[in-house]
Amino acid sequence: MQPSAENLLTALDRAPSEQAVFDALEAEARRLGFEHCAYGLRLAVPVSNPKVITLNNYPVDWQARYLQAGYLNIDPSVRHGRLSQEPLVWTDEVFASARNLWEEARDHGLRFGWAQSSLDGFGVGGMLTLSRSTEILNVQELAAKESEMRWLVQAAHLALSRFMKPRYAVVPESPLTPREIEVLKWTADGKTAADIGAILSISVPTVNFHIKNVVQKMGAANKTAAVVQALLSGLLN
Repeated sequence: MQPSAENLLTALDRAPSEQAVFDALEAEARRLGFEHCAYGLRLAVPVSNPKVITLNNYPVDWQARYLQAGYLNIDPSVRHGRLSQEPLVWTDEVFASARNLWEEARDHGLRFGWAQSSLDGFGVGGMLTLSRSTEILNVQELAAKESEMRWLVQAAHLALSRFMKPRYAVVPESPLTPREIEVLKWTADGKTAADIGAILSISVPTVNFHIKNVVQKMGAANKTAAVVQALLSGLLN
């Protein structure tokens, strides 16, 4: 491992807050030749409208404009990150479907960029974007730096997830019992109450009793929502 990577890992491990993590990422972005650094974390719940948390050092007026215009919903680079974990280089073709966004971003000094997403085992996705106002990203630079940039994507996701996910994780009002977890696991596998009763040698009313308790503890609308929340919160692992 290169000394710079070792130093960054140490900084990320010792960082006391998500802002401290981002400061370390920003410094690494500058070392790699980029003025701007952005990281977005997309939680897995609520499934119908996942929560997105962002950190960046973009110009303040661009941050406000991006939010006000709802550009997150039409940003082609974000769409790419949701569908693929392959790196993306900003081009006119990439932003062909969002010309206003592209032109305004360039007016704010965001002209040349590179992005890549990551996805962890809990369905939480993240995307790191590195950008600058001058000097096109040519093939030679990408070949020389891409391995470091791709490594940075994973390091950023691990470090920022450590601070961001707990703030939005679903925590039961009281701990799930071993039996409740067992019932919930079989429910997640698509088993009916009768199936679970036969597997665990308990009655169907007892199975339903445990499921009802889990739904209440998770503050969920029903057993399906409880299963999703428990699974994505790591409670069934």
